Amino acid sequence: MLYKLLKRIGITLLVVFVLLNIMAAFHAYKFTHFYSNIPAPLKPAEMGFTQKASAIFMGVKFPKSKVVDTFLVAHDTVNLVTSDGIKLESWYAKSDSVAKGTVIMFHGHGGSKSGQIKEATAFHNMGWNVFLTDFRAHGNSEGEVCTVGVNESNDVKSAYDFIKSKGEKNIVLYGISLGASTILTTCNRFPIRPSKVILEMPFGTLVDAVEGRLKTMHIPSEPMGTLLTFWGGLEQGFWAFGYRPENFANSISCPVLLQWGINDLRVTERETNTIFKNLATRNKMMIKYARSGHQSLCKNENEKWLKCVSEFLNQ
Repeated sequence: MLYKLLKRIGITLLVVFVLLNIMAAFHAYKFTHFYSNIPAPLKPAEMGFTQKASAIFMGVKFPKSKVVDTFLVAHDTVNLVTSDGIKLESWYAKSDSVAKGTVIMFHGHGGSKSGQIKEATAFHNMGWNVFLTDFRAHGNSEGEVCTVGVNESNDVKSAYDFIKSKGEKNIVLYGISLGASTILTTCNRFPIRPSKVILEMPFGTLVDAVEGRLKTMHIPSEPMGTLLTFWGGLEQGFWAFGYRPENFANSISCPVLLQWGINDLRVTERETNTIFKNLATRNKMMIKYARSGHQSLCKNENEKWLKCVSEFLNQ
């Protein structure tokens, strides 16, 4: 009798384990892909039973982010090609006077360069050239696959090389969320030497990034966080548990401004403090925003953002 009971429990646990892995594999694939010309997914309240079941077990497709050009500063559209053959679309706005240098800007996961127009305008008003790039699988750039910073480091390198080829010697790298973590990855992977770096809300590890996203969806972080990380890396051909931007911070020796919102539900204070501690440079500042979460700090606390960023750039 006991043997039969244990056998049933064992079979049940095995079935649950297999089903969880199948679900995780489907969801990981959907999380790392963005598709052109598809509508936004329905909200749960708008779904029928079959649609809800499909979304739970197989995930949903997400459309590529759209670019809305409301950038009032005169700018040119520049098309880059990365070392692995992906075409990227960028905007290049030169300063109206003698520029202090060039700020190269990178957006977050699921965003686009048009989501950083306010920040770009602010940098331009401070006397800087600005260069905004759509990551692969985002905006008007090619591709459907997002590796959450691994292959996107090629995008950062391509933008950096383009500005470097213009003879620019004072290059600032600026990134939000995915953009910030990808800057850390790029500085570790390639021998680039920016003059300064501004990081806003970078995630510490890929596991942290996945768990942060699950938290915003009100889904328990375990075991799905570990399973999604495993399958996402396996599907994209890299060991996801070894992807740790917090460790890459020790590759940066130039001045760094690290910024984070206290109400951030996706990136924790622990991640932020670890990245700050690991930065190799002694010339580093960390600013925390009391009224902000995982969002544009420039838009939400504009006066404070302008003061902190301006003081850092003018050091």
